[in-house]
Amino acid sequence: MSNVEITVDELESYIQNNTPLLILDLRNSDNYMNGHIEGAANAKCSNMQQKQAVMSRLPRNQKIVLIDENGEESLQNANMLARFGFDAHFLKEGMKSWRKKLVKSSQETLISNEKLWESLKNNEDIFLLDVREPMEYEEFKIPGAVNVPLSELFSEGVVDKIPKDKKIITICSHGNRSMVATFALAQKGRESTSLGGGMSQWNQVLNAKLAVKEEDFTIIQVEKIGKGCLSYVIGSDGEAIVIDPTYPPSKFLEFAEKERLKITKVIDTHQHADHVSAAKELAKIANADLYFSAREEYNIEHKKAHDGESIPFGKKQIRVMHTPGHTAGSMTYVVDEIYAFVGDTLFVESVGRPDLRDEAEEFASELHETLHNKLLNLPQNAKIFPTHHGDGVKASEDGVFYTTPEKGKNLALIDLSKKEFVSKVVNLTTPRPMNYSTMIKVNKGTIPIMEEQVPDLEMGPNRCSVQ
Repeated sequence: MSNVEITVDELESYIQNNTPLLILDLRNSDNYMNGHIEGAANAKCSNMQQKQAVMSRLPRNQKIVLIDENGEESLQNANMLARFGFDAHFLKEGMKSWRKKLVKSSQETLISNEKLWESLKNNEDIFLLDVREPMEYEEFKIPGAVNVPLSELFSEGVVDKIPKDKKIITICSHGNRSMVATFALAQKGRESTSLGGGMSQWNQVLNAKLAVKEEDFTIIQVEKIGKGCLSYVIGSDGEAIVIDPTYPPSKFLEFAEKERLKITKVIDTHQHADHVSAAKELAKIANADLYFSAREEYNIEHKKAHDGESIPFGKKQIRVMHTPGHTAGSMTYVVDEIYAFVGDTLFVESVGRPDLRDEAEEFASELHETLHNKLLNLPQNAKIFPTHHGDGVKASEDGVFYTTPEKGKNLALIDLSKKEFVSKVVNLTTPRPMNYSTMIKVNKGTIPIMEEQVPDLEMGPNRCSVQ
């Protein structure tokens, strides 16, 4: 008999004697939900990489019992855990040998990013339990999430502090620690659901909001929920331009089709530094023309957008205006002189930072000129749509993020002289976006990237404004 094998009688004895025990059910989630041993947690890993990541987070001071249908898969995994020093065992003959009652689950073991977003939009009564370390949590988080590090969850009494009357969603960076958190909660008789892919996938949720709807003119604002990125689908007479699209690009086709629009042109306002542009991929799948600033260099086939020109779409024209400062080639795109899409030059709460290309003083001077001589000179009823919003920034009453020249003139830095503005902005020490230099190269087209790499590259908050 293998030294990792235990019988039903032994397992029942452990349970009755309250032996510190972690019971991991390796079956698929449907079988687990239809009936499992009380206190067991579902531990079905999608691949070896996830299995290893989960294994590295398991407690070593507890007996671990693995269960499957017949004992074959659990035997292999128990032997692997034992080789790494765990007190690991498997149930001989698996679930088919279990004689006592089974417990059914009332909630799924895994939730997708999209489904979680729907739950939050519908104000469902859920408790977001972020099990990352405090420094990770402080860096960026889902609003309302409560931080209890995974390392503390197995401690006595900690789980008792978590509400019992709410659906618990566990969260981490990639979904591995949050899965282990469901183990700790199940051990205490508490059901929970792990966010699949963690914060890396949360950063990929896109939410579309109708910002303007007139007789033959439409603006859809698309928010990347976890990162505060803002994109736009602008439509007229069945034709649409998309400005600053983010991943996943296929969602923009859905948003456009819902308004009966066909995407014919895709534009980036500038070379982004905080997220991966989906402009190239969207133009490809939509069979649309791709436009980049004529003042910036790209290793991607595209059409150049020149200062002063107008680009037609439907019954409208979009005017190109060079607005340097955040980058040397930043462009603003204006429709009917009252709708301006400004990229990262002006935000609801601040102005674009000029230091991400290592020419902060020169760019800050240009930014002051852009703000005072161009953007803030737009008609006072103009709506200025940025490409980001910061943490804690509230949308307008209609749920859309935008500012106006009047509001922009009231920002803290705007009333400074150019000399004061440059000095103030250059000496600010806001951390730069994570992976920003790599993302600039990706967006320029000098290094390739696969779509599955995007979530990890974009991890972290956007930091394109002056704080």
